[in-house]
Amino acid sequence: MLFFLAQGYRVIAHDRRGHGRSTQTLRGNEMDTYAADVAELTTALNLRNAIHVGHSTGGGEVTRYVAQHGKGRVAKAVLIGAVPPIMVKSESNPNGTPIEVFDSFRQALLTNRPQLYRDVPSGPFYGFNRTGAKVSQGLIDNWFRQGMMGGAKAQYDCIKAFSETDFTADLKSIEVPTLVMHGDDDQVVPIADSALLSAKLLPHATLKVYQGLPHGMASTHPDRINADLLQFIKS
Repeated sequence: MLFFLAQGYRVIAHDRRGHGRSTQTLRGNEMDTYAADVAELTTALNLRNAIHVGHSTGGGEVTRYVAQHGKGRVAKAVLIGAVPPIMVKSESNPNGTPIEVFDSFRQALLTNRPQLYRDVPSGPFYGFNRTGAKVSQGLIDNWFRQGMMGGAKAQYDCIKAFSETDFTADLKSIEVPTLVMHGDDDQVVPIADSALLSAKLLPHATLKVYQGLPHGMASTHPDRINADLLQFIKS
């Protein structure tokens, strides 16, 4: 965010309901409400010609907001390691991630949330489980800090929101230029069932694949991601 602030852009971030410093709500922890919350914020700030950037679950949030609320307000969109079109395996999505994987996350959260929030960033999120990876304890600690700030109920509900929401119709209806960025070694949101499909569904997509980069590539390789984001914003 500081990078784009230094480039002269107005930079706005929000904490999703139940996460970070936001209110720890018991209800509304699903994509329709997430998108409605963004709509309320952008209306209150009277944002126009905005570029919405979303990572992972946030990419789903951006997709639904732009499709259902953003007409006339959004100039471009960016999806980074994003969950659309839909993650969970089903008859209509045979190559998706089995529901048992998400059930294991739910069980881990219920059993020992702090340990889960150590294990995820120490392993697949940043690719630190790969041979030869340069591990950053600071990134791990900050991921843990951010996770533990949020509410357990909201985070539990969010697993269903990011894994089972179908964004197919949203993607097809987005009219603005959209940059789809994804690492081909993403162990959290596998690229074959996400970015490669989303880029085909979006009417005005640009797909950029990063060889060997992980799910959290915006943090492990910020110089590359920021440079490409800036080029897309200026284009």
